[in-house]
Parts: sequence; structure tokens; C-alpha cells
Amino acid sequence: MSIASYIDHTLLAPDATEDGIRRICQEARDNHFASVCVNSCWVPLVSSLLSGSGVHTCTVVGFPLGAMDSVSKAAEASEAVRNGADEIDMVINIGYIKSGMQEKAEEDIRAVRAACQGKVLKVIIETCLLSDDEKRLACRLAENAGADFVKTSTGFSKGGATVHDVALMRETVGDRLGVKASGGIRDLSAAKAMIEAGATRIGASAGVQIVREENA
Repeated sequence: MSIASYIDHTLLAPDATEDGIRRICQEARDNHFASVCVNSCWVPLVSSLLSGSGVHTCTVVGFPLGAMDSVSKAAEASEAVRNGADEIDMVINIGYIKSGMQEKAEEDIRAVRAACQGKVLKVIIETCLLSDDEKRLACRLAENAGADFVKTSTGFSKGGATVHDVALMRETVGDRLGVKASGGIRDLSAAKAMIEAGATRIGASAGVQIVREENA
């Protein structure tokens, strides 16, 4: 299977422009990426540009901190779906996990799950801020709450995806959930290492370069 089918082609920079969004959508169509992942203000445009292409529209919720209230996260997810999002990548409440507030953390995920029924939900656990035990816990809570994927990172904290974390997440969720590796994956060798560790989706802004390496 081509590496392109794993890639969520990503542009989440705060200064992303309309021209930049249009460019990555064309790149995604040309390369047959899995999705284009953008901030929610761009969802209507991306959904329109990708219509009929087979490439999904993905957006982020509670990004990048995950620390707003659950009602706000759910509302953001609901509006994104209304605007054409096929996939939602939400950030967990990391503070709840660090505080041992498991029920609150799971309720937070459930609120977003309820707001985007029928759409793919990926839960970003921000592995660089968690211990291994906390990573396992976050994965279990995401599964309990009905998520489709667990995801390593926002790419906006102090670290990104690692092979260790992807393998740990895969071990925790088995074959029941997808695992998305995201953050710092800039070349083909890094992407392949994540897939070998158990990733079924790769979040990257360097998707075109990765595909070019594969085709070279």
C-alpha cells in the first residue's frame, strides 16, 4: 500500500493563508492522501475543494491545549461537522489526566463523540506531557468513550511522535482502534518507522516530500 494512503496532509499554522490551504488541497488530490487536516475556520473551503476526490476533510478540536470546557469542544466539533468535516482530531484534557480525574477526562471525550456521531474521531493524547502509565490510561479512556483513533501529538508542544509511544499505544488498543503518529515526521524513513511500530495514519506537513522519496 502506498505511503500516501496513510497521510493526513496537515496545515495548522496560525498564519496559514487561503492560498496555502488551496495548495495543500490540490496536493492531497494529486497524491491521493487520506485527508487534509486544517483549523476549523478552513473546513468549508477544504470540504468544497476536496468534494468528489476521495480525500477526507479533517479538522482539530480543542486545539492545541485541550483545556477548554467540554461544552465548547462539543460545539466546535458539531459546527465542524455541519461545515463538512469528515474527521475530528480532538485534544484530551491533559490536566484531567495528570490530576487522576479519569471520569472527567472520559466525559470530555464522550461529549465530542456525541457531537460528531458518524464521523471519525481521533483523540490526541499529547504523549510528550504524559508518563507511560498516563499514556496507557488516556488510550483506554479514548477507547471507552468510543474514539476511532488515538493520536500521539498536536505538534505544538515540546515533542512529537516517537516509535516508543506509537508501539505503546498500539499495544494498549490492540487492533480495536487506529493509531495516528503526528509531530515531527518529515521523511520517508520516519514515516515507515511509525507504521512498523503500529501507526495506521501519519499526520505530516511534509506529505509531498515523503511521497516523492517513496517514488524516487
